[in-house]
Amino acid sequence: MSADCFSSLRLYSWRYNSKLAGAAAAVAIADLWSLCKAWVLAQVQTRERIGASVEEPKKLQLYSYWRSSCSWRVRIALHLKGLKYEYKAVNLVKGEQFSPEFSNLNPIGYVPVLVDGDIVISDSFAILMYLEEKYPQNPLLPHDLQKKAINYQAASIVSSSIQPLQNLAKYIEEKVSPDEKVPWVQFHIGKGFTALEKLLNGYAGRYATGEEVFLADLFLAPQISAAISRFKVDMTQFPLLSRLNDAYNKLSAFQDTMPEKQPDAPVEYKG
Repeated sequence: MSADCFSSLRLYSWRYNSKLAGAAAAVAIADLWSLCKAWVLAQVQTRERIGASVEEPKKLQLYSYWRSSCSWRVRIALHLKGLKYEYKAVNLVKGEQFSPEFSNLNPIGYVPVLVDGDIVISDSFAILMYLEEKYPQNPLLPHDLQKKAINYQAASIVSSSIQPLQNLAKYIEEKVSPDEKVPWVQFHIGKGFTALEKLLNGYAGRYATGEEVFLADLFLAPQISAAISRFKVDMTQFPLLSRLNDAYNKLSAFQDTMPEKQPDAPVEYKG
């Protein structure tokens, strides 16, 4: 419409100036000019309304504790997928997971919790599957069904057969003996790592199931790191996992999301 409007205006103006048309032509030009101005004003107002109605997408929020391996898994996934998020620290030592605010997000009181607009998801595995569905870039699962199953199995060994038993260390220390804490953890980590070595043999490449980072790696990296730094597990028993750990240490997605680099990490742990 704008091109037709202003083209007509130029044509009438030329005729008016060149042929000295009468008063009727002058009136027609004035009317057309008013029409053009009204059209331009309407376009500007429409664009302003559209601009005002478009809201910036809400940033993801991750409720996390710096030392939580479950939270670390999710931080790695967010980094791999290039997703920005707001870090919401939950101090598990101070019991902030039992606050009314956090209980509304996750009544069982565990981290991590991901908030994506009106959607709230707790449990690291559920969060990772949600991210994979909604944000498919840099997929966390391979297309090959067998390799996909191996990723699920490795993740399950870490999340069901190692990490929960590892977290009983405090209970063992208080109810049995402080001297039994580390041996208890080392035994269960070793049992799980032995199973992982067998499971991944024949599938592992640079990473757990080949040459790309997938779901299994997100579970393995935090668990191996905790085994080495916190529980002094002898990793010479686990050559495959040791090799994977070396590969993880070269990736920014793993290094930039490490516990000691989180905003709520105590000063004495920050490098």
